Amino acid sequence: MSIRILIINPNTTQSMTEKISEAGKSAASSDVEIVARNPNYGPASIQGREDGFAALPGLFEEIIKGNDEGFNAIIIACFDDTGLAEARKMINIPIIGIGEAAFHAAMMLGEKFSVVTTLSISIPIIEENLINYGLNSMCCKVRASEVPVLDLEIKGSNAQQKISNEISKSLLEDKPGAIVLGCAGMTNLSAQLTKFHQIPIIDGVSAAVGFAATLVRLSLLK
Repeated sequence: MSIRILIINPNTTQSMTEKISEAGKSAASSDVEIVARNPNYGPASIQGREDGFAALPGLFEEIIKGNDEGFNAIIIACFDDTGLAEARKMINIPIIGIGEAAFHAAMMLGEKFSVVTTLSISIPIIEENLINYGLNSMCCKVRASEVPVLDLEIKGSNAQQKISNEISKSLLEDKPGAIVLGCAGMTNLSAQLTKFHQIPIIDGVSAAVGFAATLVRLSLLK
């Protein structure tokens, strides 16, 4: 049986959705179909609570639509896990947040981990999520690279270098066993950064695809 997974980018930036789609398809096994899309309205990026709140109507609309279309699982591709708790109350299929998925993957690969996200405004949300998931003791530190989300979509920007520099600081100061990339827009950077820093650099989109497919398979075995 083919497994159909819908990945929803809660912001409206199409180029980011395309990157997310590529990452999801690369992580999927041959029996998994990946569809990625974003709402037609809402913020262009999610940076802080105000943007996250503004994204909810479009996100929830896409979740309900995806459930009606018969997808087996849904992934919310925002590292803040925007709307995740509410979405799990709306429908009965597995719903995965890329933040939560990345944290668990990092623990499996490196035990303690640090997070490198975009702007400092995102740090309190990520820290609260870690507490709510019961994982705060496993996170060395949540760090901001001070890269605006949409800079990740600009070819030739210094976004990757700033993220890499922050990873270097984390390895020196935090000494984690793995690094989590704290933004869906960083999804295309994990392989190159892993090779450069010689430590697992976790992309939440790829992790979420694997977890979502596994949860669907487990439910089919009931």
